[in-house]
Amino acid sequence: MATSCQIRLGNSHPFGTLRGYIPLGGGEERIYQQIREAIPALDAAIGKLVRLSGGFDVKCESEAATKKLRQFLKTVNCGRGQIGIDGFLSAYIDSLLTYGRAVGEMVVAGNRLRAVCWGDVTQLHIRERNDALDVELCGMNENGEICPFPYQNLLVFTTMKPEPQHPYGVSLFRGMPFMAEILLKIFQTIGVNWERAGNVRYSVVCKNDENMDGAIAQERGNQIASEWAKAMEDGKNGMVRDFVAVGDVEIKVIGSESPILDSQVPVRQILEQLIAKTGLPPFLLGFSWSSTERMCAQQADLLTSELWALRRTVEPALEKICRTYLALEGLNPRVEVIWDDISLQDITEEARANLYQAQALEALSNANGGGQ
Repeated sequence: MATSCQIRLGNSHPFGTLRGYIPLGGGEERIYQQIREAIPALDAAIGKLVRLSGGFDVKCESEAATKKLRQFLKTVNCGRGQIGIDGFLSAYIDSLLTYGRAVGEMVVAGNRLRAVCWGDVTQLHIRERNDALDVELCGMNENGEICPFPYQNLLVFTTMKPEPQHPYGVSLFRGMPFMAEILLKIFQTIGVNWERAGNVRYSVVCKNDENMDGAIAQERGNQIASEWAKAMEDGKNGMVRDFVAVGDVEIKVIGSESPILDSQVPVRQILEQLIAKTGLPPFLLGFSWSSTERMCAQQADLLTSELWALRRTVEPALEKICRTYLALEGLNPRVEVIWDDISLQDITEEARANLYQAQALEALSNANGGGQ
């Protein structure tokens, strides 16, 4: 008997607003999603962290079980046109970083694991059980009531840095809405100013120094306006036409005395704070703030530790999927997840460091042997 997908209801929600944001612990999902869509650098940062987290391999007690599990992880259907556990893992980590939590489901049919898909955590509700050591995942049923999902054992759920107040986890965007709001105000103001000042408007003033009659002055003004309009229209068509007027005529650009404020410094200061929260060096996101900027050994070590922490967070979910598959196949469910190496350092420098270390150990060994 096939089990239908429980957590993908296809519901959508409108975007929230950054104005008046107060971190109350609820309703933050729309804020975080809007921040990501409004600031491309933060969206790129999430993508970089997902890709840098890398892939993994598995190892079982028997070689046959390992081979079978690897083939399953390579060909498993994850929905949304994604094949292979890597597609599920990328979306799972993406949700974990954006919302602070991620949820997935194992679809079982005919006593076999057929698919593994991720769900929308914005439609998920969590209820702690009486023992306070486990949670119960809930969703909205057809009648609009919030009730627990019937197959809790087929769900995988991960939170990032959960707080004592609630088990929903903490998003990477926590603490960013205030700075993001200021940044968006600057960008919006720049756009409005360019709409006003980018399309130059002129002020044509003809001074009446000859004490002409009002009707004659009005007629001359209409003639000047007509000639100015023709000159500007020919300029749009690529033709050069001189503007000739009689009398003291003054032409100025409206708003030229009020220059647009320089936004480079405040924008950079805000982006530095936002990017520092992601843990990524700025040049990885395309910001060349220094001509000699490069990833030093300390930065690489710190970023590597962040990526390993992210891996440790999602590893229990991967182990549960692997154990479920092996158990349904009648195999020993013991499995080990082996992550790929994270290489952020220059290979030549690493090789040279290893050579120096080997030479030092050899010299120390020779010195100890010579002393004896």
